[in-house]
Amino acid sequence: MAAETTADNELAARKCVACRGDVPPLTREGAESHRRETPEWTLSPDAKRIERAFKFKNFKEALAFVDKVGEIAEAEQHHPDVTFGWGYAAIVLQTHKIKGLHENDFIVAAKIDRIV
Repeated sequence: MAAETTADNELAARKCVACRGDVPPLTREGAESHRRETPEWTLSPDAKRIERAFKFKNFKEALAFVDKVGEIAEAEQHHPDVTFGWGYAAIVLQTHKIKGLHENDFIVAAKIDRIV
């Protein structure tokens, strides 16, 4: 994994705020700016979600990771889409309420990066 930047630390230290449905999603430029702070995450072509794949030695490690992701999601009240199985986990973040990305998605991504 890439070394954490100061920005990663700043994002990971922040708390998610409740997203009202009337806020616009981040623009591609806004999403790219945040993505630079979470460089291991891939921005979708339509700039409406970010995702990252993780590899593990076995199912037990993948499950333990997913449990930690769940703890972060509950603490932040911002829940990713999670797929996992033997030796892998995939996380997709987007804010469904606004049909795109919000700063909260990048806050959760930065917090997930810290547990890897």
